[in-house]
Amino acid sequence: MIPIQLTLEGLYSYQERQKINFENLTQAGLFGIFGSVGSGKSSILEAISFALYGETERLNSRDKRAYNMMNLKSNKSYIEFDFINFENKKFRATREFKRNSKNFEDVKTPTVTFYEWKNENWIPLEHSNAEKLIGLSYANFKRTIIIPQGQFKEFLELGATDRTNMMKEIFSLQRFDLQNNVSVLNSKNRSELDQLEGQLKGFEEVNEEQILIQKENLKIEQQKFEDVKIQFKKIEQKYIKLKSLKEDFEILNQKKSEFEKLNSQKVTFDELEIKTELFDKVFRIFTPLISEKNKLQKEISDQQKHKEDQLKIVQETEIRFEDIKIKLSAIQPQYEALNQSKIQENDLGLILQMQRFSGEIETLKERTKKGSEKVKEVEENQKLIQQKIVEFSKNAELLKPKKLDSSLLLHVGNWFSEKKKLVETNQIQFEKTNTKKAEITRISEELKPFNINPETFRNDFKIQTENLENQKKVLSDKRNQLEVQQKLSHFATELHDGESCPLCGALEHPNIVEFDDVNSELNEIQKKIEQIEIQKDQIQKQSLEIEKILDRKKIFEEQLKSEEESLKQIQINIEEHLKNFNWKEFNAENQNDFEEKRQQSFTIEKQIDELNQQIGLEQKNLDKERENLDNYNKALEKFKLDEAKKEEQIKTNEANLKLLQWVDYEKKPIAETEEIYNKLLQSNRETEENYQKLNKEKEEISPKLAEQKTIANQLEKRISELEKEISENKNLIKKALSEQEFNTLEEIQQILVMEINVQETRNTIQQFRITFEILKNSILELEAKLKDLSFDQEEFLILENQLKSFENDLKIANDSVVKIATEIERLEKEFKKKEDLLKDLVHLQKRGENLKIMTNLFKGAGFVQYISSIYLRQLCDHANVRFHRMTRNQLSLQLNENHDFEIIDYLNEGRSRSVKTLSGGQSFQVSLSLALALAESVQTHAQSEKNFFFIDEGFGTQDLESVNIVFETLMNLQKENRIVGIISHVEELKEKIPVSLNITKDEERGSLIEIA
Repeated sequence: MIPIQLTLEGLYSYQERQKINFENLTQAGLFGIFGSVGSGKSSILEAISFALYGETERLNSRDKRAYNMMNLKSNKSYIEFDFINFENKKFRATREFKRNSKNFEDVKTPTVTFYEWKNENWIPLEHSNAEKLIGLSYANFKRTIIIPQGQFKEFLELGATDRTNMMKEIFSLQRFDLQNNVSVLNSKNRSELDQLEGQLKGFEEVNEEQILIQKENLKIEQQKFEDVKIQFKKIEQKYIKLKSLKEDFEILNQKKSEFEKLNSQKVTFDELEIKTELFDKVFRIFTPLISEKNKLQKEISDQQKHKEDQLKIVQETEIRFEDIKIKLSAIQPQYEALNQSKIQENDLGLILQMQRFSGEIETLKERTKKGSEKVKEVEENQKLIQQKIVEFSKNAELLKPKKLDSSLLLHVGNWFSEKKKLVETNQIQFEKTNTKKAEITRISEELKPFNINPETFRNDFKIQTENLENQKKVLSDKRNQLEVQQKLSHFATELHDGESCPLCGALEHPNIVEFDDVNSELNEIQKKIEQIEIQKDQIQKQSLEIEKILDRKKIFEEQLKSEEESLKQIQINIEEHLKNFNWKEFNAENQNDFEEKRQQSFTIEKQIDELNQQIGLEQKNLDKERENLDNYNKALEKFKLDEAKKEEQIKTNEANLKLLQWVDYEKKPIAETEEIYNKLLQSNRETEENYQKLNKEKEEISPKLAEQKTIANQLEKRISELEKEISENKNLIKKALSEQEFNTLEEIQQILVMEINVQETRNTIQQFRITFEILKNSILELEAKLKDLSFDQEEFLILENQLKSFENDLKIANDSVVKIATEIERLEKEFKKKEDLLKDLVHLQKRGENLKIMTNLFKGAGFVQYISSIYLRQLCDHANVRFHRMTRNQLSLQLNENHDFEIIDYLNEGRSRSVKTLSGGQSFQVSLSLALALAESVQTHAQSEKNFFFIDEGFGTQDLESVNIVFETLMNLQKENRIVGIISHVEELKEKIPVSLNITKDEERGSLIEIA
């Protein structure tokens, strides 16, 4: 990530909107951000991380982050950050949050928007995930883009376990911790294996032999079933014929019995039909007339009762209406005098306001008097502060000529530091040269016991070796001859007549050669050969040892030559350095004098700074007193203006009085006036409200009374109409009785009491007549069918028993077939399951063996620790590339067996020692090397092509030499094409870095940014 521009407003100590253009800074390769403690330097980094990730180092979401980040004098915070990512694309991140205008401590949740620069426009993105754009999580962003203050030594000083955990977190090594996964898989596999083995126990009796036996049994039972089935069919046909004949005779007898019952019911149904027709005629004619009669009688009864109730309501409303008219007559005089009473009420309100103004005027006069005294006091303080400022300024001007130029001191100090380094290097190089010479002398002493000529010893040893080889060859030839002779002697002793010779095959052996015993001579020759080998080995070992000594001597002689050349070069550098001293104010041979003058200059500068600080403090006090004076003068003017306004208001109110006089109330207490005013106000309000209430009630009751009388008249008219309708209904009933030949209405009511369901009764009668005719015809048909037939019950029972017997045999045979077929099907399914289970068993057993191997591999997170150690060693190797260069190849970093850091000291024969023995400058160098290596590793994983980072480090704890080491290190980073930003308050660094930002904090305007 490369920053382009940062805009921030209302954040921490930044009140006004400030903008940083990073393009000019990053082009320089090395730039700084400087300012005093608390000026707001680190807030710049906080703004960048919050704009991108919504996270900060100081505060988390539980700390009321939005409220605490916002400047207390601001109502809005805004951050805008433009940058280029690893794909060389340009993006912008913005975050804004505002304060609730009604609640100071309520700051709304920040709104965030990300943009991408496309086609010369900022296009909003659909997400706000900075990790997608930068390729780094927030945690890795802090470790690689921003190296926080005080974090350099943390990684170096961590214990082995903590460091390993840190590596796991940074490089996500948890993905290699597969122990739990393997354990879960192993448990699952073991559980499945146990279940499978348990299942297989239920399949022990399932096999192919059992299936074949059951199939043979099935064939036998199927044949039995077919035989029984044929016999059953024959008996079943005879039985069906007899059963059909039996059912026909039984049906005929049953229908005759049913017909006799229906015949006996015929008279009853004939009578019911006559009654039903009579009821239907009476119901259709008289029911509507009787219903209308009952309805009219009920309605006239209801209307009469309603009429009585309505007359009572009219009477009550008339009484209430008269009562309201009486009350209105009584309150009328008070209401007519209400206007005059309201004028008096208004006058009292004006007088009451005038009394209050009078009291306030007295208070303002008292405050004006005290304010005038305070103004005089502030004016005196201003004069005293101005005198102090003049005095401090004079003292500062007197000290300035005594102070030396800081750039002169820096250059001279660097010259002396460089001289000291060159002298120390010269002494070290001189000691190295002497050491090499002493080593060469010691090696030469090692050669003396061999008593050789170094130039010819190789040829001398070669001649000795060749002589020994010749002696060995002569002895070997002689040994071979004696061994042949010894073998022939053995064959000769083994020859017997009649047995073939192993050499010529003859069966007769007339002249067998005799040989002397050569064993002792062979042993003697063998000892001589062995002695020669020993001598050759000794010559070889001696030659090799001499070669090693001479090689060592040659190496040290070459090293001595190199060291002597380095020594000469260092001495030349010293001479050149001495020539470069061109400052007349100081002596090149007297560094102590320079240090004293520099210290005096620093002391004077410190005194000047203290005086300037006091001047600045007094100036602020003066500005504060001036502000107080302005505030007091403004307050006095406001008091006088308020006093004049209130006097003018009293005059205006007095002019507006109509009935009362201000003189009568001017001396009265305000409480007495308020009491009179409140009583009059209450009386006027009650009079007006009561009159309006009574008048409203009168207006509401008058139409209501008229409406109630109208309703009573309408009820009277309706009752008259109902009496006419009842008379007409009676005439209709008489006419219907005469037409239907009935004498009285009671006869009609006796018929209607039967309540016959006409339609249902007619259906019942009709159904009876249909059933009667059908049954009669059915009997005739059956009698004709069975005319010449007879049925033998005994024969039927015998045949039925035979059928049941064969049916039972058929069922038994069928059940046997089904049972065996079902068993075969079950066995075949079980056998298939068994085969599948056995395959699964083999698979799980093999998987279990593999999981056992994996369990041992990942046990105790050993694999993760192994991977972590590889990453750590790679990190150490990367850090050493820079650390070697910083220490001029004198020191390097390594990991011991316990994964702790150690230092290899090449000035002490490459021996290792603890990192705690390093000096402050060396410790900073190795810590910075590790931090940079860690940043490179994480950025490599994030596919970042360019390397840029901030170092927020407290360099103020370093001495001058350490600061120089820091600067040299940072300059080397610049040469490696890296962009580095430094946040510090150390003046020495500020003077060395050409491009920087200066942060100042103004009490009124907040933190301000300017380019130095």
